[in-house]
Amino acid sequence: MNRGQVMLMTVLVLSGTILVATTIAGLLMLYQIRQSVNVSQSAQAIFAADAGLEWELYRHYRDPVYQRPSLTNGADFTTTLIPDGIPSLANVSVKSVGKAGATGQTARAFQLLFSAFPATTPPTP
Repeated sequence: MNRGQVMLMTVLVLSGTILVATTIAGLLMLYQIRQSVNVSQSAQAIFAADAGLEWELYRHYRDPVYQRPSLTNGADFTTTLIPDGIPSLANVSVKSVGKAGATGQTARAFQLLFSAFPATTPPTP
């Protein structure tokens, strides 16, 4: 190889290395930007799931026909009542799934167990 070919090969190798490095840096930046967007959607989904649990609590203890709230930030929730199968204990589990994002791709869920304990009075001294 003559001197011109060595210089050309060196330039090509260095250019390729710089191209790979900038491509990887760009990809990492894309992941960081996407993650920061997902954080806000995750928070919206968590608050939506919490709103679903609060709604079911209110319906369970105060008003069984209370209307489902609508969320103004575009998030939504679904609640599912899961009985424990023992009617005498009246325990029920509520699962609330909050979804956020344009297509609802970010979802977070909470689950809560309602336990109906019999009313007892404390013993008198």
